[in-house]
Amino acid sequence: MRTLLSSILWALLLCRCCWTTQAEIFTSISHMTDLIYTEKELVQSLREYIKAEETKLNAVKSWANKLDALTRVSTSDPEGYLGHPVNAYKLMKRLNTEWSELETLVLHNPSDGFISNMSMHRQYFPDAEDETGAAKALMRLQDTYQLDSEAFSRGKLPGKKKLALLTVDDCFDMGKTAYNDADYYHAVLWMQQALKQLDTGEEAVVSKADILDYLSYSVYQMGDLARAIELTRRLVAMDSSHQRAGGNLRYYEKLLSSQLNEVKQASEPTSEEPIQLGTYSRPKDHLPEREAYEALCRGEGVQMNEARRSRLFCRYQNGNMNPRLLLTPMKEEDEWDSPHIVRYLEVLSHKEIDKIKKLAKPRLARATVRDPKTGVLTTANYRVSKSAWLEGEDDPVIARVNQRIEDITGLTVDTAELLQVANYGVGGQYEPHFDFSRRPFDSNLRIDGNRLATFLNYMSDVEAGGATVFPDFGAVIWPRKGTAVFWYNLFRSGEGDYRTRHAACPVLVGSKWVSNKWIHERGQEFRRPCGLTEVD
Repeated sequence: MRTLLSSILWALLLCRCCWTTQAEIFTSISHMTDLIYTEKELVQSLREYIKAEETKLNAVKSWANKLDALTRVSTSDPEGYLGHPVNAYKLMKRLNTEWSELETLVLHNPSDGFISNMSMHRQYFPDAEDETGAAKALMRLQDTYQLDSEAFSRGKLPGKKKLALLTVDDCFDMGKTAYNDADYYHAVLWMQQALKQLDTGEEAVVSKADILDYLSYSVYQMGDLARAIELTRRLVAMDSSHQRAGGNLRYYEKLLSSQLNEVKQASEPTSEEPIQLGTYSRPKDHLPEREAYEALCRGEGVQMNEARRSRLFCRYQNGNMNPRLLLTPMKEEDEWDSPHIVRYLEVLSHKEIDKIKKLAKPRLARATVRDPKTGVLTTANYRVSKSAWLEGEDDPVIARVNQRIEDITGLTVDTAELLQVANYGVGGQYEPHFDFSRRPFDSNLRIDGNRLATFLNYMSDVEAGGATVFPDFGAVIWPRKGTAVFWYNLFRSGEGDYRTRHAACPVLVGSKWVSNKWIHERGQEFRRPCGLTEVD
């Protein structure tokens, strides 16, 4: 059915030009759960169509049988199902690519009921950007948690008993996504996995020649000429008339010969070791602390020791005799000594969390960051989530949470920002960043001041990944539903505490919900007075 994508009828194209683009669905698991039910409804519509023209549409009927089983599993626990990143990626791929191919097939012998149902739902489908984003998210998880392509393809992820498998064609499409982005490092890993599965006898639409074509060129781009020559020779032996293989082989051999002559070295046999994670070095990127950050996400390199642990305590916190906390003080635990980070237990009830999610879900939009050059809010690849802003007037539960934050911290929330609720999608993350602004001329800070402190509520448990990490001093804080963590971003002098640069690690398995309150400087003059030195 892959070839059908290029032959969509003009009528379908005319309809599609009026459909609303729904890019960035992959950035929120919550929004993706709606697609589970949409897909189930489409399967039912497909069933009705099959009854009308069953004899002519045996291929369509087979497709529906496969999706019947899939949607029964996915609708029983949508968030749990989409918590597995492979399921999330395949949902993006199905709804962006494969359902479109099926729609084209149906239009050759149209059924009004099925087409109208597809047309009605199509405006809410993910697009090519979502499928690409989900694929890149799998690669991000692969890098952060040092998982090879085999682990993803076979569904071998922490905490997941139900397997979600990637086919040869899925692996090829993953590799092609990386290839089209000139990301030859990941293209090699995924094309190699596609080739490995094909060699075991797994059926596929893509040909071995196509896989070798992409793999050999990607290996060449990674600087491994000897292996590129060996792979290209395999391709030529398989298809001597291949459009590019012959020319590439001659070019690679000439280039290798020239390099060997320069160093006066004889050609060595190509390594027989299969390409795997670690065969090639991952290219460096924009983030200087990448290795330390990702190690912390894996729970490695944590700078906790016995001396530091001896300085951490737990206590009951009544907010300096706050009347609302006298009878039911908060349980407070030290997470880190310097800078001081504390965790509060039982901050939000399950009922409050469900209400906050319900209020936020219709308003969720791709989270933004402030461009350091222009100061304008924009989306960025290093922040993959959707967020919504809730006011105290929206619902009594929001007003109650705001008041609770004020009672616990002893800081006024009158000048704080609205409660921000975030849901992380496939491989959702927020790379290392500061919460406070380092641009004092920002107009939005002139009235209420800088972000003095952060109060972060965890509204879900996360099966694997999703930690909050502080690369500067090697701290890791794991999400625990109903708890909250609190830290100051500024010293008492108003200067930024650069140690508080932190990150939200990619969610490997599960769905992560958080809400946070950024508390500003104004109004805290007598609640948190200035110190005597710059770093008090």
